[in-house]
Amino acid sequence: MATATAAVPTANGSRYMQQLCKHWSHKFEVTFDAAQGRVTFPEATVIMTAEPEALAVVLDADDAGVLERMKDVVASHLDRFAFREAPLTFRWLAA
Repeated sequence: MATATAAVPTANGSRYMQQLCKHWSHKFEVTFDAAQGRVTFPEATVIMTAEPEALAVVLDADDAGVLERMKDVVASHLDRFAFREAPLTFRWLAA
C-alpha cells in the first residue's frame, strides 16, 4: 500500500469535493457530505476533508505506480471544478 496526503489551499473545498464526488458517483463507490467525501476506485481510495481554508486529501493506492497516476487524476478532476481558481496547489507528501 502506498499513501500520499495533500492540503490544497482553497476556501471552496467543500463545494469542489461535493461536485467531484457527485461526478464520480456514476462510476465508483462514493460517500460524501458537506465535510468529507470518500471515493473507492478499483486500485485506490481517496478521502477528502473540507476545512475552512483547505481541502485535505488522503490518497491510498495498491502500489507506487498507481499512487502517482491517481495523484494526477485527483488533481486534474478537482481543477475542473475549481476552474475559477485553478490550477489548485497540490503539495503531495508521502505518508
